[in-house]
Amino acid sequence: MAATDVLAATGLTKRFAGVRALEDADIVLRRGRVHALMGENGAGKSTLIKLLSGVHEPDSGVLDRRGARISTVYQEVNLVPTLSVAANLFLGREPRRRGLVDFAAMRRQAAEVLGGLGIDADPRAPLTDFGLGVRQLVAIARAVTTEADVVIMDEPTSALEPREVGTLLDLVRDLAARGVAVLFVSHRLHEVYQVCDDVTVLRDGRVVHTGPLAALERARLVATMLGRELAEARSHVADTDHAAEPGPAALRARGLRSGAAVAGVDIEVGAGEIVGLGGLLGSGRTETVQALAGLRGLDAGVVEAADRPVRAGSPKASIGAGIVLVPEDRKADGIIPHLSVRDNIVLAVLSRVSRFGVLSKARQDAVVRGFMERLSIKASSPNQPVGELSGGNQQKVMLARWLAMSPRVLLLDEPTRGIDVGVKAQVLSLVDELAANGLGIVLVSSDLEELVEGADRVVVLRDGWSVAELRGADVTADGVLAAIADAGERGR
Repeated sequence: MAATDVLAATGLTKRFAGVRALEDADIVLRRGRVHALMGENGAGKSTLIKLLSGVHEPDSGVLDRRGARISTVYQEVNLVPTLSVAANLFLGREPRRRGLVDFAAMRRQAAEVLGGLGIDADPRAPLTDFGLGVRQLVAIARAVTTEADVVIMDEPTSALEPREVGTLLDLVRDLAARGVAVLFVSHRLHEVYQVCDDVTVLRDGRVVHTGPLAALERARLVATMLGRELAEARSHVADTDHAAEPGPAALRARGLRSGAAVAGVDIEVGAGEIVGLGGLLGSGRTETVQALAGLRGLDAGVVEAADRPVRAGSPKASIGAGIVLVPEDRKADGIIPHLSVRDNIVLAVLSRVSRFGVLSKARQDAVVRGFMERLSIKASSPNQPVGELSGGNQQKVMLARWLAMSPRVLLLDEPTRGIDVGVKAQVLSLVDELAANGLGIVLVSSDLEELVEGADRVVVLRDGWSVAELRGADVTADGVLAAIADAGERGR
């Protein structure tokens, strides 16, 4: 190892139940440099991260950590939601006084850390009081305050807003400037090119490229990840074009109020139209789609589907009206990991695949086979537990479940969070196809590029209010940010 090398792996191989997850992988992390780890879901990134972190031991190969302290932030937040923010931040390293935990000092130090990172969270509040974005920021704050020599970040920005993303990327640069080696995993190519110095690309469990990132243009990086020709890969970084005249209103909501999170929201979606919900973390986007889906009661306002009112606070009534939600946190609120792909898909249409109250295997197989082919769901068989699939394929299974109901309106909350470039393109292409076939779609995304490329119109939210609606040429990232800022000035 060179003097600047803080961690080096050579020939790492790992198999699970005889199936190769990683084979003969090399990677070197250097002090003061940010190293991107790229690859599609299932390429072996998570396995390599767990080997470097010590979660798994390699079957073969050499891993030299040189006694480096390694801190890892996983994509799925691994904190204790019932404990306070401060307790999570200092879990296992609490400040003590006379042998006892000094709670006052812990809360004071937590407030300093959170304030320094721009995280708006009460250190005394339980973590469960906050959404996924704040939880992710707390996990990141915990990792970067451990004085680690190596910080591994697995999709750290997947649940963050542009403002928080900017803060995080500044933090990554600061870590590198202080001599920390950072391993950065993200499917957002613009983030990778903003902060990373080096890149290692995995495909099918093998390293297919490693070297300086500046020498690899975006389309060539995508081509390397996908194992495709450069011309074909360029389509994965191209803009989406699906402009069409919407049909009659599939969904209309007026004056929605629900607790403190939804203060006054108006939104209308035509058949065949994709309407984006823009706004910063805490603007009420997730709470709005939950209210539309009947998962939150309404203090005021009305929701209509096909010009008929829908009973508020009733998921059954919303589903009956053809309104379905694919939630942000697929593992906690979507898939049932230990059930098979088949069971997860048919869960919402059991009455349709039954005969006289008895499930029909033939009917189930017909539904499942059709959607696995249509959505290109990669699984060893319909009987494979869905928890064993990659994140992108889990997302497709959730989509299949609700599409099997032939809905009128599809609410998508962060549909591409944590999925790779190739599958992201497939999902967004499918969304376009569904809209072209007359489905009304509400798209929530913290990725501004994805939002403006995917939506026909964007309704901008701030502090629970719908403050602007962008159409046509105004649907740009700058337009969304300007609407948010302008609403803030008016509010002040």
